[in-house]
Amino acid sequence: YGFYTGFDSDNSSGDFSDANHKVPEMLDRDPHQSNRTGKHNGETEIQENGIKRHRTSLPAPMFSRSDFSVWSILKKCIGLELSKITMPIVFNEPLSFLQRITEYMEHIYLINKACSHADPLERMQAVAAFAVSAVASQWERTGKPFNPLLGETYELTREDLGFRFISEQVSHHPPISAFYSEGLNKDFIFHGSIYPKLKFWGKSIEAEPRGTITLELLKHNEAYTWTNPTCCVHNVIIGKLWLEQYGTVEIVNHSTGDKCVLNFKPCGLFGKELHRVEGYIQDKYRKKLCVIYGKWTECLWCTDPTTYETYKKSEKRGGEQKKKLVSEDDIKSENDEADDMPEIQDTVQFIPGSKLLWRINCRPPNSSQMYNFTSFAVSLNELEKGMEAILAPTDCRLRPDIRNMENGNMDVASKEKERLEEKQRAARKERAKDEVEWHTRWFHQGTNPYTGTSDWLYSGGYFDRNFSDCPDIY
Repeated sequence: YGFYTGFDSDNSSGDFSDANHKVPEMLDRDPHQSNRTGKHNGETEIQENGIKRHRTSLPAPMFSRSDFSVWSILKKCIGLELSKITMPIVFNEPLSFLQRITEYMEHIYLINKACSHADPLERMQAVAAFAVSAVASQWERTGKPFNPLLGETYELTREDLGFRFISEQVSHHPPISAFYSEGLNKDFIFHGSIYPKLKFWGKSIEAEPRGTITLELLKHNEAYTWTNPTCCVHNVIIGKLWLEQYGTVEIVNHSTGDKCVLNFKPCGLFGKELHRVEGYIQDKYRKKLCVIYGKWTECLWCTDPTTYETYKKSEKRGGEQKKKLVSEDDIKSENDEADDMPEIQDTVQFIPGSKLLWRINCRPPNSSQMYNFTSFAVSLNELEKGMEAILAPTDCRLRPDIRNMENGNMDVASKEKERLEEKQRAARKERAKDEVEWHTRWFHQGTNPYTGTSDWLYSGGYFDRNFSDCPDIY
């Protein structure tokens, strides 16, 4: 998640640092979300129903990258670890990687669906859709998030969506980000840690995910775990940058023994498999209960295995079933929930009788001028009136380099980024000299209770707001 994280090391020399949809509409969307304000002056309006209106645009448009080349930086670094490379700020987007992780929560309605279902198969279907939706925000997002400073945090409370979220950068080498989220109705807990392993293949950069993601549905006493697919950015030397996700994602229900196996398919020679996801849910006896198919950039469907196999055989025989685009009429005939869907034309081969599990949100009409952000992403760095007084001093919203980049002050942002990295290096050297160990504030290293593997677990207490011993990192 976030293929560039790990760049901008505090061990680097800094030689390169100065290199010169409409609002989300969901299947069971919150009607309050359709009315937002375009204000971005730090003041958040409150509607009559008490729901906050979040901003719908950034203060300044995206800076053009047309005069810059990723390759111009990377060619000087062949043979070096990617975690030791400092990239110019022009390749960034004005969000920290901790905020990028928070974009998991954009499709929280899928967790709510999972909580509401009595049938464990339907719960697994909703959880599988949530796992796929979590990587959907990366589509066309070729800017790199800012690498978090050690001790950096990010919090987000969305009463309208029913959750609160806290994350912390718990390690710098290797870069590890830990997060914890809970439902305001005490219906779920969602937590994990992410530390991708980066590889540079000459024409592409690959981020192999490490770390476990855990979702607990408290009402059903269930826990699900999985790891994200591999993310790859292509054409770093020449051409238009583009993303793909590939690899196998296994979602395990540790209570029932059910498992969902999702294959994010690599593009292939002729691009036939681009963005495709295909898989199945099986019970603890390995009996296939349903087949899941779609694209992580568009939508996800499920059908029973017999229907799927019959359709595939008919297709191979060149029968009457033809590949076709899913039209709005097709969807409405198969799903009563289709009334609230955004008008997106899918390119997924639709199998009659399939059930829609998830569909991507429309992006704002000005998204291409805003780093291809979703409406949810646009709101993440918003500094609302009075918020500064209650935030932890380590919160991403208070980072001067990100704030200046968001405001279009690229030169100031670049200088601030270099200052913060130098401050981090100096603090590390001071700790080494005094033989003082770094102590994380909100998370601790432990064992995931469901997988038995090493994990970073939330220590609690963040929302008590005792920030007296937070480090001075900005």
